[in-house]
Parts: sequence; C-alpha cells; structure tokens
Amino acid sequence: MTGTILSTATLDPRRRKMLFRAWHRGMREMDILMGQFADAKLPGMADADLDAFEELMEAPDPEIFKWLTDALPVPAEYDTPLFHKLKSHHDHEKPLHV
Repeated sequence: MTGTILSTATLDPRRRKMLFRAWHRGMREMDILMGQFADAKLPGMADADLDAFEELMEAPDPEIFKWLTDALPVPAEYDTPLFHKLKSHHDHEKPLHV
C-alpha cells in the first residue's frame, strides 16, 4: 500500500527508487513520515540531500522514529541538514494520517 501523491512520470530512476523506499519502510508511521516528506521534497532535492536521504533510509525505522520524536538524540552521522528538513516538515500538531 502506498499513500504517495507524487507521480513518478517526471522523476529520474534514482528519485523513483527513493520514493518507493520512502513509502515502503516497514513501519506504517515511517511510511507516512518519510513518504510525505519525499512527496513534497524529492523532485527538487539537491544531490547532497539525495545522498543524505539515501543514507538516512538505511537506518532502522524504530531508531529514526525515536530521533524524529526526540525520544533519542540523533547520532552525529545522521544529524544533517536533510534530517532537520525532514523533522521540520512534520510539526506533529495534527495526526500523522492528515
């Protein structure tokens, strides 16, 4: 199941793969957090952010979720401008499914 609203027709192969991975994380909460961010930001992401997003997607979902919710500190290797963009994309003032 995917919740993406972004068409892959205009995306290059790298971004298509990343969009799929963002929406198929394993934890539904992470599908929503990473997938909505990818829908909004992936088409215009610079190469450095693409690299950082790919690295972040290699981390385990439970860890990323804890970093995003401030349950654990973000390790230095993931404390990147891209991570801060992801975190600020979700203000947590409304339910995740909205």
